[in-house]
Amino acid sequence: MKAPRNQGARAGQAEQVEQAARAEQAQRLPAAPAGGFRGRTLRTGGLSVRVDVRASAVVVLLLVAALAASVVLIGTGDFPIPAADVVRTLLGGGDAGQEFIVNELRLPRVLVGLLVGASLGLGGALFQAISRNPLGSPDVLGLGQGATAGALVVIVLFSGTARQVTAGALAGGLVTGLAIYRLAWKRGVHGYRLVLVGIGVSAIVTAVNGYLITKADLVDATRAVVWMTGSLNGRDWEQVWPLLVLCAVLVPLVLSHGRALRTLEMGDDVAYALGVRVERTRLVLMVAAVLLTAAATAAAGPVAFVALTAPQLARRLTRSPGPNLVPAMCMGAALLVVADLASQRAFGADQLPVGVLTGVVGGGYLLWLLVTERKAGRI
Repeated sequence: MKAPRNQGARAGQAEQVEQAARAEQAQRLPAAPAGGFRGRTLRTGGLSVRVDVRASAVVVLLLVAALAASVVLIGTGDFPIPAADVVRTLLGGGDAGQEFIVNELRLPRVLVGLLVGASLGLGGALFQAISRNPLGSPDVLGLGQGATAGALVVIVLFSGTARQVTAGALAGGLVTGLAIYRLAWKRGVHGYRLVLVGIGVSAIVTAVNGYLITKADLVDATRAVVWMTGSLNGRDWEQVWPLLVLCAVLVPLVLSHGRALRTLEMGDDVAYALGVRVERTRLVLMVAAVLLTAAATAAAGPVAFVALTAPQLARRLTRSPGPNLVPAMCMGAALLVVADLASQRAFGADQLPVGVLTGVVGGGYLLWLLVTERKAGRI
């Protein structure tokens, strides 16, 4: 008779711990304005699903913004095309010249931008949720630099093709991610330890990248520097399909672990109490985040700070606890496409790589975030 009582007591304690952790997490987020969006519960038959109306509205608005910016971006260039003609061409009603320009030259670039932005946004949201730290993004942890090192090895030492550079970037990102995880391991992986180890690894890999550049000949060094800037120029269907397949596999995998990830944000003890396999879940999600980041870097180069800013902006817009995976994806896609559009409209077509613009804007955001975290007493 004692076992059922003990089990009931443990269940009650776990429920109390979860409620307390959720309350503490909610206090860290800005309060929703009075009369704002609230959650709704949808019931169909024996199933019930709770929908955050504000988060859903934010996702829809971000998707609309990303698609609108994409249409304008496709029409931007040496041969401008009105937005109405772009839409008609995408639907199969354009003339032969417009179909070639839109479908063969500009559409792949925009699709790469959307996929890279979504991958970086999702990867950043995963790392920030796992580390429970707003600075825990691939930019800070050195994963982008690791993927860059893999690509530079192929470019400088082997003068590899575009596919070989992509494979090298994926391998470099994976090796760097595994090294960070192994060095940060001590009876588990904890947030600040992961960030500190990542910063150290990032410094080392950055030095290696500089050394590789100095050892390259002029042609390979120029090619490497252009790639390291982060750009969508010259992207075609060869970059679209691998990234699309990878996202089609990894995004459902990550979303299926969304509930466990939300519990991990409350702390390992709470997650263990609620039956989450903490280290297995953390490892699976970290591998997925590394692959997403490495694939994005392989497709467009190390586009800076999108993975850092997109999850934070998405969380502030939704005002919802948890990792906000889907809003972070949509925010990343919208940010990168809008940044690419701004780089072309403000500085002339293809004159400013998108990585330069995101680096400037993201660097300013990082400084603001550090000041905010310091004022809040968290660093």
